[in-house]
Amino acid sequence: MTISLRNLPPDVEKAIVEKSQREGISLNKAATQMLASGLNSNKRNTDFDEFAGSWSAEAAAQFDANLAAMRTIDPQDWKP
Repeated sequence: MTISLRNLPPDVEKAIVEKSQREGISLNKAATQMLASGLNSNKRNTDFDEFAGSWSAEAAAQFDANLAAMRTIDPQDWKP
């Protein structure tokens, strides 16, 4: 199916062009992907797959180091 869109708001046009250039895909493909992603916007994400592998090893190590204090159990907190 072919659909022609006219008078797109400037911010929508800009987003399509930027996605096209950034990903090296056609304007049509960029617009199609953006429209399709809008269909899934109401679905609840429960798996966080889009975040897997997104941190560098250094960033992950820094995150773990920052959480180290929170992972320590204080015996005073568990006394009756």
